[in-house]
Amino acid sequence: MPSPQTETPGLELQSPKEAEESQTPAQGSRQTSSRKEPNAHCKDGTRLGLGTLRQAFSRASQRALTQVSKEDTGLFRRSSCSLFRSFRQTLDEGPAAGHFQATPEVPSGVMNGISQQASTGAASEELKPEAEGKSVADLITERQLLAAFEQLLRLETRLVAEKASRTFEQDPTAFARRAMDVCLHYDGLAAELSAIVRETLGSDGVDAAVLAELARVVNAEEEAHPSPPDDGDFLRTPRHWRQHWEEAVRRSAQERVRRPGAGGASAAAEGASGLAQLLAELGVLVRRDLQKVRQEVQPAYAAAGFPAWEVYLRAFHSAVAQRLQELARDARGCEQLYVLLDWAANVYGSPDFLGPPGLALPAEPLPPLLAPDVWARLESDYTSFLEAKITSCFDNILQLEQSHWAAAKDPEVLQGLYQAPLSMDVHMLVAEHVKAAGAISAELEATTLRICTRALGLFVPRFEKAFLASEAVSEPHLGAYINACEELRTSILSRFPATQEELEKPLLAATCSFQKHLLQGLQRELQPLFRVVCTRDWLTQDWLRPLMGKVVRFTGHLQRVAQPRAQETLQEVHRFVVREYLAQALKPRKRFWAMERMRGSQKMSLDAQAISDTFQGLGSEATWLDQAIQCVAEILGETYKDDIQRHLETLIRSYPDIRRDHILAILALRRLGCRRNQHLLQHTQDLLRAEAGVVGAEAPRGRVLFEEIKVPSAMAVRITCI
Repeated sequence: MPSPQTETPGLELQSPKEAEESQTPAQGSRQTSSRKEPNAHCKDGTRLGLGTLRQAFSRASQRALTQVSKEDTGLFRRSSCSLFRSFRQTLDEGPAAGHFQATPEVPSGVMNGISQQASTGAASEELKPEAEGKSVADLITERQLLAAFEQLLRLETRLVAEKASRTFEQDPTAFARRAMDVCLHYDGLAAELSAIVRETLGSDGVDAAVLAELARVVNAEEEAHPSPPDDGDFLRTPRHWRQHWEEAVRRSAQERVRRPGAGGASAAAEGASGLAQLLAELGVLVRRDLQKVRQEVQPAYAAAGFPAWEVYLRAFHSAVAQRLQELARDARGCEQLYVLLDWAANVYGSPDFLGPPGLALPAEPLPPLLAPDVWARLESDYTSFLEAKITSCFDNILQLEQSHWAAAKDPEVLQGLYQAPLSMDVHMLVAEHVKAAGAISAELEATTLRICTRALGLFVPRFEKAFLASEAVSEPHLGAYINACEELRTSILSRFPATQEELEKPLLAATCSFQKHLLQGLQRELQPLFRVVCTRDWLTQDWLRPLMGKVVRFTGHLQRVAQPRAQETLQEVHRFVVREYLAQALKPRKRFWAMERMRGSQKMSLDAQAISDTFQGLGSEATWLDQAIQCVAEILGETYKDDIQRHLETLIRSYPDIRRDHILAILALRRLGCRRNQHLLQHTQDLLRAEAGVVGAEAPRGRVLFEEIKVPSAMAVRITCI
């Protein structure tokens, strides 16, 4: 015979008919169980209660599950299974030993099934408020959350009291059914709280009164269950709805931040532009949601003392950080990595992103958006890609310049100067990348500057070699590249002083190389014209006009070269003309006699004046060169031999780099006697030693003239003089 079942008043979800139907299978189940398990406890009614609980829970679950989504179904099953395990422990250990904590995560749709089952029994009247006559499920559905909670709390208190009075000692399954009904309604209430949080930031939003009601329910739950009860009763265990609310806020934030880009191609597949668009949409969404929290949600919660702003802020911060880490794992290439770093540092990291200036932020600072190791990895990957990109950019610049050479077109003239796109391209390349890196962090800026500096230092000599080996070498192009190197030295070194040590040397070397080739072209043209100097043809020809004509034409190009390089080059031309003139005059050849020597002196004096006037008119500042040819001319034509010593003294003092061989060559040109030559040589030797002691063994910087003039050996000159 089945164990007698005591009729228990109070909370009962089933009607009497359903109760009878639920007991019949339970009896059969118990009998079958008794045959299979001889050692089962058949006399205490536990197996009967467990079977009845299983069938009642199965019917409630089947009805409820038809009204919820698959995700919510799984959630419901997890909650119900937890309850079932707790109930079995309660039934196996005795009516007073049961303890469990319900999982407050049941979809709101579950409540419809629960309410339908609850309304079938007469005892379900106890789930209805006395005043309005509505069930707890209806109150939850209508979001009268505080009323529903207060009703459940009264039922819970009553059920616990009945259990303590051993009302269910003869029928533990009745207690289990009623306890499950209370717990499922608690779960439904918790699920409704989650739904409210989920809808809060939706397009329709949630009424402020509902949010205030939610806050009051959470506060009421904390007051009702401040700490676990001493008796270990599973119904009296705190449900921690504040933590449940905070977790719901976090889930809501995570769902919101994953909307941009959901369902589309990955950011890596779409490239930097696709990633930038995704982050832009993410930024707009987060700003809009946080603004709604500040303006609508926080005021509604504030009356109940809820820190809604801080909880939402931390939830979105955590969700954005998680989303960025996901995007960082898929980022490829320099551009995508920079987009991520820039968004994190300059968009999300901007002072007004999380709120207007003056907005109170959490007392405890928010953690970094990206963990330090993740940030360091992103910067490292970015700089690795950047190094290859910068090298590729310099290759492209070289190819672009080579295409200009192939076109055989002269460079453009801008503001009176030759202009090559090289300097602008390089300056923009370096400046833009360094500036972009500086917008993210000072460390990345310094690293990027080092990469650009190293790449530019390698590019300059490579470019110089490629240009000088091409067929495009000409005065305009050489002038343009001299300007380009000077512009780079001025712009980059002044803007980034840290590059001075690494870039000064290659840029200066390239400038000097271009200047040297510019001068060499002119020197090759002028060199043959000097061969006539100090010959009889020289006395009768106007050889200087064509030479100076070439010089004037050349200086037309120098006018389009930036200072100070133009002045340096002009002075080098001036020095070359004077030096080559003297070198030809001091070569041993058939000497002038009497009248020819006087005419030669006059001719040389006129040439010296013409050269001086021409270069002075062109703007040369090398006036120190004017006396060299003039002194030799005066020695050549001096009629008072005693004054020759005075001219030699002037020459030695003006040009400290003059040597004894040069003096011998000048005296040989003048044709003096051996004794006078010996006297002058001795005197000038003393002057040379004295000058060497004053100015040192070397001529002042930039004042080199005779040192570069090669003359026959001293013995040959001495023999010529004798």
